[in-house]
Amino acid sequence: MTFLLSRFEGQIPIGSVVANETEVSGSIPAIIGSLLILNTMILGFSFPGPWDSESFTLGIIGMTGLGFWYVAWYRFTFNRKGLIPWLDNWQDPEKSSKQVLAVGVFTIILSWAAGNPLLEYLPEPTGLVLLLIGLLISLSGVYSMLALGPLADKSSEE
Repeated sequence: MTFLLSRFEGQIPIGSVVANETEVSGSIPAIIGSLLILNTMILGFSFPGPWDSESFTLGIIGMTGLGFWYVAWYRFTFNRKGLIPWLDNWQDPEKSSKQVLAVGVFTIILSWAAGNPLLEYLPEPTGLVLLLIGLLISLSGVYSMLALGPLADKSSEE
């Protein structure tokens, strides 16, 4: 396994290692994401785009804003560039994995509310998008719980 990993590490271009950077700012992605979300929720500035639907373009703008917010959260939380929160970066992985699973379940419940009682106030696909996000968050929580529990590498403990 080490041989396989060393072959992948050998393919990384020089200067692209992001773990060694000392100063990472998440404020720029947070500001851009906030402006995009503000536009989606309040201002509503949009254009038809190639799909000839201003509301779809507005949804894409909002999803892009959420993506920028995620990047900002990652940079503020882990103080490094990246997108995937490796278990090695977590301070208390056992506690955090349960919190991640709880947030995922809460997002799934919120998706039900967005698709049923709140449907008249929100766009129709809101419940589906929230369900997808909730399932992905839950999958991450379950994976981390399994990786720390029954699927943990026993050789690293010795």
